[in-house]
Amino acid sequence: MSKKIKALKAAFPYTLPILTGYLFLGMAWGVLMHEQGYPLWATALISFLTYAGAMQFIAVNLMALGFNPLYAFLMTLMVNARHLFYGLVMLEKFKGTQRLKPYLIFGLTDETFSLLCSIKPAPEINIHWFMFFITLFNHLYWVVGCATGTLLGHFLIFNTQGLDFVLTSLFTVIFINQWRASHEHFPTLLALGATILCRMIFGPANFIIPAMLAIILILFLKKPMEVREN
Repeated sequence: MSKKIKALKAAFPYTLPILTGYLFLGMAWGVLMHEQGYPLWATALISFLTYAGAMQFIAVNLMALGFNPLYAFLMTLMVNARHLFYGLVMLEKFKGTQRLKPYLIFGLTDETFSLLCSIKPAPEINIHWFMFFITLFNHLYWVVGCATGTLLGHFLIFNTQGLDFVLTSLFTVIFINQWRASHEHFPTLLALGATILCRMIFGPANFIIPAMLAIILILFLKKPMEVREN
């Protein structure tokens, strides 16, 4: 059995929990895209090339309001700024991956990052192909989920009001899990305070980018403080 097949078989079971989440979340986004009048091929192509769950939900509204390149760029940068830290963490793991590295970087979502950081395959499994197949499976789950949502939108008629709240629910669950897993809550409380303050100052339509900038600034300032204390 080739090293690729062994890595594929070893990786697949670990991605099954992601399969469920990506299918339902992707279907919600696909339905929203259908409501905006986008065809199946556009939904599948965007989900394949963009592959950014949170930003794709935001992009539905951005495209409906009219394309503003600068605002879209800043919003994407702020929403996905956490990937800067993901990339730093994965520098060592991605060493030696050669031609696989560009795709591993592209496919580094929150869920894929969690799997790659927490799972160590058996010694006989090629780690580079193992990481590749975990990334590939998760990517395919997302594309299939998004495409399925658009297909359902063609055949099922129902009220989609509030469907975009699925993303808010997802981040709420992630926030609660991270809160429970961490013993240090001070940075989180500071970030919440900064978000509430920015909403009061800039209003509900314009507070996201200033809030994200404030949170990133807090994280960068906190690190030097920790170094000085140690």
